[in-house]
Amino acid sequence: MQRREFLALSGLAAGGLLLPSLFGNAIAAEQLLIPLDPALKKRLADVALTSARQAGASYCDVRIGRYLRQFVITREDKVQNVVNTESTGAGIRVIVNGAWGFAATNTLTAEGVAAAARQAAAIASANSKTQSAPVQLANAPGFGEVSWKTPIKKNAMEVPIKDKVDLLLGVNAAAINAGADFVNSMMFLVNEQKYFASTDGSYIDQDVHRIWVPMTVTAIDKTSGKFRTREGLSSPMGLGYEYLDGDAGQKFTTPNGVVNYGLSYDMKEDAIAAARQARAKLTAPSVKPGKYDLVLDPSHTWLTIHESVGHPLELDRVLGYEANYAGTSFATLEKREQRFQYGSELVNIFADKVQPGSLGAVGFDDEGVKTKRWDLIQAGKLVDYQTIRDQAHILGKTESDGCCYADSWSSVQFQRMANVSLAAGKAKLSVADMVKDVENGIYIIGDGSFSIDQQRYNAQFGGQLFYEIKNGKISRQIEDVAYQIRTPEFWNACAAVCDESDYRLGGSFFDGKGQPGQVSAVSHGSSTARFNGINVINTARSLG
Repeated sequence: MQRREFLALSGLAAGGLLLPSLFGNAIAAEQLLIPLDPALKKRLADVALTSARQAGASYCDVRIGRYLRQFVITREDKVQNVVNTESTGAGIRVIVNGAWGFAATNTLTAEGVAAAARQAAAIASANSKTQSAPVQLANAPGFGEVSWKTPIKKNAMEVPIKDKVDLLLGVNAAAINAGADFVNSMMFLVNEQKYFASTDGSYIDQDVHRIWVPMTVTAIDKTSGKFRTREGLSSPMGLGYEYLDGDAGQKFTTPNGVVNYGLSYDMKEDAIAAARQARAKLTAPSVKPGKYDLVLDPSHTWLTIHESVGHPLELDRVLGYEANYAGTSFATLEKREQRFQYGSELVNIFADKVQPGSLGAVGFDDEGVKTKRWDLIQAGKLVDYQTIRDQAHILGKTESDGCCYADSWSSVQFQRMANVSLAAGKAKLSVADMVKDVENGIYIIGDGSFSIDQQRYNAQFGGQLFYEIKNGKISRQIEDVAYQIRTPEFWNACAAVCDESDYRLGGSFFDGKGQPGQVSAVSHGSSTARFNGINVINTARSLG
């Protein structure tokens, strides 16, 4: 779990009273199912666009949003909290005299949005007096009236709270019966109902759904007081409640029998395994520091991709416009011109805003740009970044990559990471075959703690489960493992990537960026990959 996610979850678990102020107003569950009137959204959007033009705007976009969130939090046999929140309003962004201005309102009347549009124009006009260069927007075609919806089979918001509570408490009981001493399980649901309109001629209605069911299972040695945990191996997904059906066809079993999951999740099965594996950690030997070949499962690799590729290839970090949450980027513009060798020839990394089931999948971004897939690293060489409309010209692009997002109607949209993924290997290669070539290695499953510097060049990563690999065979479970990397050295050490049959998604449900801070959700896919000669340290600490 990431530090940013831990902070968010700590607040959720400590007291749901924090939630309404963070995410909106608390409401009854049945209110989640009442949509905004489509005709009203169109009328209000037109009022905003007209008012902005009359106030001197050369460009205007308006986002009328209804953001719904539901959180169910349990521990052992108790429900700690159930919270439903709703936040509804309009955010209006304009350009006046070459400068941006933004204002928002939760008064969804013609008078309310007109006043907000005029306020945004006034702010832009004031900003233009100190702006050194005018905003240059890449072209974006008007799409007229279009809509997009996450292709879900079962709306999780419509599932009764009792069913969700029963599921989580059943998961907890299964973990306890399997040997756990403590277990926390949670369900986070998000539904963003977003209506976008702009002076370019777009009226875009989107209905976006996401789901995450994290858990933490703890086992204690009552003699020594020592304890170990294992987090769930599920991924947050851009899916509906069907994700929890646990379809056996979506299971991925490692050569040593560890099960993790793709586009569906058997949470109870994972809880039972987590209890047994957490207890096994209590007696697992501590790793001997040194150089190892690492075999990294996709449930682990996603976080390394996120931190060492996804964030450093956000163009605003590259340019120094953004430095919040771990700084800027070592991958500066001249490296693109030089086709910098970011990784080995096996490393092909792409950005994707359309991948089914992913957290970042939408039809259009929050400035009306149709989403797509594009390459960032080809055969190890840096070829591109992630851009939005007012950055595209810096790279000589004629259109945005569609990476603009705001976490609320009241937040201004800005550049956020696309789904950034490591492409599967082209040659047929299973995990078992990959392991056969490893004489002295460690197999890592699940994400853990991490640390990264302010240029995203030096980093350290932990995990959930660690297994020795000796002479081509996975052997005993070990503990206290973390590996250290320099980003280009690590990716250039990539020696093998499994084929498409092993590809799956991981991701972050609460990824922080910006000041004031915003959160977004983003997925990262990969197949199991091997990295040779990576420095591993022992994280155990003696208290005396």
